[in-house]
Amino acid sequence: MRIGIIGAGNIGGNLTRKLAALGHEVVVANSRGPQTLEDLAEETGATVALAAVAAEGAELVIVTIPERAITSLPAGILDGAAPGAPIVDTGNYYPQRDGRIAEIEDGVTESRWVSKQLGRPVVKAFNNIRAQHLLEGGKPPGTPGRIALPVAGDDPGAKAIVMRLVDELGFDPVDGGGIDDSWRQQPGTPVYTADLDAAGVKAALGQASPERLPAFRA
Repeated sequence: MRIGIIGAGNIGGNLTRKLAALGHEVVVANSRGPQTLEDLAEETGATVALAAVAAEGAELVIVTIPERAITSLPAGILDGAAPGAPIVDTGNYYPQRDGRIAEIEDGVTESRWVSKQLGRPVVKAFNNIRAQHLLEGGKPPGTPGRIALPVAGDDPGAKAIVMRLVDELGFDPVDGGGIDDSWRQQPGTPVYTADLDAAGVKAALGQASPERLPAFRA
């Protein structure tokens, strides 16, 4: 599968490593330009590109940048993706980093807000696991204690594609509901960075409270 990754930080870089190792055709971009990604390209075999063209022809696009940077993405950045390509949002809202985003503070889920800014439906995934655990924690299907990751989205087809990719990466996918349910996997919830198995993730999603902890509010 041709996968465009917009953002090459800890999560984006490790997804590049893992997806390229699985044989996917990965095109990765960041805000600083392709010349800053030469080491990652040499390490992984991924193609580096300008952010404005990273999604060209992609069958799946992963947007993995800080919330504060979402509104600075070039207009139409996703227009070149293949029709129906899932758009994956891995982001989390951290007011100390992102500044105050009023809609999120008022209760809009992070990924619903991202979807509105991008003008495209998104699937929420890979936001609740530490980058190093994403790189090193994958296990074969059926392994006892295999880490599970919640996946939320409104389009069943797009969500199914992302869930298959989660499994391919070595984690059990758990259906996290629609995008307006994705608050259950936001920072401060029981599933966040907890490395739970599938049963544990399902229980943690059910135990989540919509009230943000003070540490995750502006």
